[in-house]
Amino acid sequence: MPAELALVTPALAAANNGNWQTAKRWAGMWGADYVVDLMAQWQAGDQRCMVALHARRSAPSIRAWRRVHPTRPLVVVLTGTDLYRDIETDVDAQYSLAAADRLVVLQPLALQSLPAAYRAKTVVCVQSSPARQPVAKTARHLRALMVGHLRDEKSPETFFDAALALQQRPDIYLDHIGAALDAALGARAALLTAQLPHYRWLGERPHADTRRRIQAAHVLVHASHMEGGAHVVIEAVTSGTPVLASGIDGNVGLLGENYTGYFPHGNVAALTSLLQACRDEPAMLEDLQRQCAARGALFEPSRERATLLKLIRSLLETTP
Repeated sequence: MPAELALVTPALAAANNGNWQTAKRWAGMWGADYVVDLMAQWQAGDQRCMVALHARRSAPSIRAWRRVHPTRPLVVVLTGTDLYRDIETDVDAQYSLAAADRLVVLQPLALQSLPAAYRAKTVVCVQSSPARQPVAKTARHLRALMVGHLRDEKSPETFFDAALALQQRPDIYLDHIGAALDAALGARAALLTAQLPHYRWLGERPHADTRRRIQAAHVLVHASHMEGGAHVVIEAVTSGTPVLASGIDGNVGLLGENYTGYFPHGNVAALTSLLQACRDEPAMLEDLQRQCAARGALFEPSRERATLLKLIRSLLETTP
């Protein structure tokens, strides 16, 4: 049976990043109803529909699909770099937006960053993660965890500087997971690991191990300045681990406008203050956990799967 969906992601398993986790999960969610081809680049094929993650990086596949199948449905999923950088200046990203029959964004505030003409064809699909039972955590210290490959968009230097600012707080541990995509950032992470007993750069970890560490942490720190809707935030919430996050749209769209765990992007003093409060004021950590738990229903896998199936069915039912 020929594949019905071409699912294109520039990041496959070796990348071990959010785009890959999204593509892998979606392939599984569609797989019970459709035959799915998961690939890094589309060159030829008789699929009925293409879903492409990343407007700029998947633009060659999008152009090829439109040349070969000008009337078949095309869905483009927008990442943080698409929404908050590339669609403003990059001609490939702009072409992808115009060429798509449907656009997908991963949290509702992303709609505000799209040109008004494209909003009517945009679907909000909030990502999901299976819930885990919260685990008991020690009262002897606070363990904060940051997860994200070391690159500018993730703002790892905010976490580095917080570690330096907390040198006199041996009861606050900071763990950092992610590959050094920027060599200079990796070098600084390695130096801090050697210098500071309470900071550990753990490098790239398998997803299962990362998920266990999120579950075991007292708090997840998400310092990014550019996010489409980070899956790691959802994994923390569904693990019973509260989040301290930069107050950017990609985080606010997931955690809600009234969430009290935000700090201004890049504000080391504000992040440091929140970390100390989480350690020194147990009621604050408990309150953050309650706020996160209240968002949990948004991240149910059945909800995400229903959105994805409705999207594809609506396109295929109107296409020969």
